[in-house]
Amino acid sequence: MTDQPLVTILDDEPDIRRLLADTLEEAGFRTLSFARATEFEAALRTTTPDVCLVDLGLPDRDGLSLVHRLALEQGATVIIISGRAQVQDRITGLELGADDYIIKPFDPSEVVARIRARLRSSQPKVQNRRIARFNGWEADFDAYTLRSDDGTEGSFSHAEGEVLRMFLESPRRLISRQQMQETLGGAAGESFDRAMDVRISRLRTKLGEDPKNPRLIKTIYGAGYIFLGDVAWS
Repeated sequence: MTDQPLVTILDDEPDIRRLLADTLEEAGFRTLSFARATEFEAALRTTTPDVCLVDLGLPDRDGLSLVHRLALEQGATVIIISGRAQVQDRITGLELGADDYIIKPFDPSEVVARIRARLRSSQPKVQNRRIARFNGWEADFDAYTLRSDDGTEGSFSHAEGEVLRMFLESPRRLISRQQMQETLGGAAGESFDRAMDVRISRLRTKLGEDPKNPRLIKTIYGAGYIFLGDVAWS
């Protein structure tokens, strides 16, 4: 069935590739598996995956730099699967644009659940609303670009785009951490909170916000966040 989501698996361990492929195909996904980054990148020229599972310990490429490129250039969800369990590794992966981080060894059913959660959260809530204009900025969710009225242009990752869209679709309304977790998926807890802090901090920087006194994305301590902008969609 061509409407089945396509998951690419990039891992140099054949047993892990086989385990993930078998589990995902039983769950109704299509899969393509790769042992090397060069093979994976060549396939991306003709294939558009819905989700990319990426191991960081690759024999021919730094996994983190690959994750960063995927986040900037591809519309796919990027999930890191790695044996690197240190908090700083997880933070770095999320800062570079990954949507989720799963530590080896893992339960294959958890991988399926995480993928389904990410795919649900990435579906646009309102059809055909792809460009938002707010407070001197234009966000294009097809091109993953931010453009200011003075001509300044930059990009945002898929993960940052999920958070930005959530704010732009609910301006001037308090969004709690629990609402964010329910909307964006992922397990609640310190790692999710840290991931949201990282993404919001990066969005503030890209919007030219004063980190000590942001005017658009306000933190309501103990409650959540609120976006104080006027938004028009097209």
